[in-house]
Amino acid sequence: MAEPQAGRRSARPHGWIMQGVIAGAIGATAVAVWFLIVDLANGRPLYTPRVLGAAFFGVFGPPAGETAAQYVIGYTIVHYAAFALIGVVLAAIVRRATDDPHVLAGLAIFFFVFQVAFYGFVALLSQWDLLGRLAWYQIGAANVLASVLMGWYLWKVHPALGRELQFTLDGREV
Repeated sequence: MAEPQAGRRSARPHGWIMQGVIAGAIGATAVAVWFLIVDLANGRPLYTPRVLGAAFFGVFGPPAGETAAQYVIGYTIVHYAAFALIGVVLAAIVRRATDDPHVLAGLAIFFFVFQVAFYGFVALLSQWDLLGRLAWYQIGAANVLASVLMGWYLWKVHPALGRELQFTLDGREV
């Protein structure tokens, strides 16, 4: 097992929580910008967050006169909060992996299960008439973009992660 490095950013108390929030903000922003571009290209600015906001808040009951702006703002808050939570979970896994590299195998399983569940959720949502206009490949591209950027950030913050991953894959330290 690799020894934790002295002076690393993650050694600060709760530093990993902030790293997770930052990773989540990166992922959420990537998805938001992606769909802003897609919506602008289709001539429907902010269509996606408005529709998703209406769907999300529709779970709590019938509309009560909410405006499109309220849906967009409300959904954006929920969107960033969800990504912050996912980022914190990922940062915790990465932090733990510095002490036990085998945890990275769990991260790979988590990533795979999350992707399958996410695409299943998207398939379910696409059955709804309003969301059916959102193409699954656009949602998939946004998800891949967010995953890559969040992973890149955590990789940069934890430079020893490459050695830990190598150890996990072939059992020898680099």
